[in-house]
Amino acid sequence: MFFSFFLLLLFYPTCFPARTTPLPNSPEPATTTISTTNHNFDKFIDARKGSHFSGISELKEYMQRFGYLQVTNTTSGDEFDERFEFAVAKYQKKLGLTVTGKLDAGTISQMTLPRCGVSDTSPTSNLHAVRHYNYFTGKPRWSRAIPTTLTYAFSPNCMASNLNLSDIKIVFRRAFSRWSAVIPVNFTEAESYGFSDIKIGFYSGDHDDGQPFDGVLGVLAHGFSPESGKLHLDAAETWALDFGSEKSRVAVDLESVATHEIGHVLGLAHSFVKESVMYPSLKPREKKMDLKVDDIEGIQQLYGSNPNFNIEALSQSDTSSNHGIDSKIELRSSRWSFAIAMLLILFIVC
Repeated sequence: MFFSFFLLLLFYPTCFPARTTPLPNSPEPATTTISTTNHNFDKFIDARKGSHFSGISELKEYMQRFGYLQVTNTTSGDEFDERFEFAVAKYQKKLGLTVTGKLDAGTISQMTLPRCGVSDTSPTSNLHAVRHYNYFTGKPRWSRAIPTTLTYAFSPNCMASNLNLSDIKIVFRRAFSRWSAVIPVNFTEAESYGFSDIKIGFYSGDHDDGQPFDGVLGVLAHGFSPESGKLHLDAAETWALDFGSEKSRVAVDLESVATHEIGHVLGLAHSFVKESVMYPSLKPREKKMDLKVDDIEGIQQLYGSNPNFNIEALSQSDTSSNHGIDSKIELRSSRWSFAIAMLLILFIVC
């Protein structure tokens, strides 16, 4: 009887699911939905060709800034014309949205997300272009013999007011190491800001580079193409090192943005693979710092591969689909161990 009981226990399905391990770097969700302070685009939801809304010109300026539309005297008004419809469709195609050519809720929501200030594309690019990693016009890169070392330094006067410089340095050291792990380029901090290859600083509003910042949760940062070396972040943001200690609902992860902007400084333009580091937008309290295959393939086209890096191993590293299988194997193993132990006890008692 006891033997039958243990056989039943061994093979009967359990009612208690195995405990799963949290994924590393999982973003802590914001408690409320946050829109940018700079745009009030909700009033344009469902606008389409032929519509005339007061303020559409503001949307056209947004499209112009990020490379989807050339605004001229004849197209700068509030008319939702054919050219603007094409720009909206191109934006939707690039950002992985449903292509409708109208300002549906999903498109407006995407437009109000905080993002990088670097333009996504040239206004004349093909609507049907493949969405993956991209480069700046001319495919610039640092023209150094490979392998090479680039120096970086932090502005002595323009830094984040809510963070210690030592903490900022640690974050950027990690961000640089993510790129150096996949390409034969090393990064070292320099003592001289003026003579460093990459110059990092936090600025507010118009800071004399032609790309003014616009306040909380608008444009977060921008990095210039090689060999400018400028990497600027908006000082108005609540920059976070750790969402456990920084509770603000508008907090922005510094390491995620730093990793993204270093990609620009090295020569990558925006990718339109949503999971990639080089995707143009980042939600408040979101982390996106681990390079994906798309990021790595793009940067290696410019600099080659770090000889110690194996991209095939990275491609196979996501074993999330095997969690269920691993749990079942672990559960079956524990059942056998328990049953064998109980049979031994019965054998000794008998």
